[in-house]
Amino acid sequence: MQTSQHVLFERSEMKDRHLVRKKIREHIADKAKLPILIFPEGTCINNTSVMMFKKGSFEVGGTIHPVAIKYDPRFGDAFWNSTKHSLMTYAFNVLTSWAIVCNVWYLPPMVQEEEEDAVHFANRVKAVIAARGGMSVLPWDGGLKRKKVKETFKEEQQKKYCQIV
Repeated sequence: MQTSQHVLFERSEMKDRHLVRKKIREHIADKAKLPILIFPEGTCINNTSVMMFKKGSFEVGGTIHPVAIKYDPRFGDAFWNSTKHSLMTYAFNVLTSWAIVCNVWYLPPMVQEEEEDAVHFANRVKAVIAARGGMSVLPWDGGLKRKKVKETFKEEQQKKYCQIV
């Protein structure tokens, strides 16, 4: 990872997040450097939805080159459900599968609009990716796979449901 200039950080550390943002801005400013590959979901889910994007990668400026990736599970499923399978079981399944096949769509470049904040820009990019991959858009992040849902989020969803009904 050191040879390919990875930027490693601990998401829970505020200092690390600021340092990463600074390093990304410096990288973008240097036109001699290759583009940065960022997975703004921060996790991988079950291939049916696109989860909330972390806004940090959309706060640094520059042009976003969205890529939609969707796995085809017919020959082997790349998704690891850590609540059902151990790492060893997952690794065995991947290594003994016929193939891991995915569709990759390179979408037109996108830039942040003048009156758009980072969250709205991230959501616009996410919607384009989800539409191309035939996936649904989810308003929450991958942390819900491992943590309890906050009561405030439940209440917000209940209020939305009540308005529909």
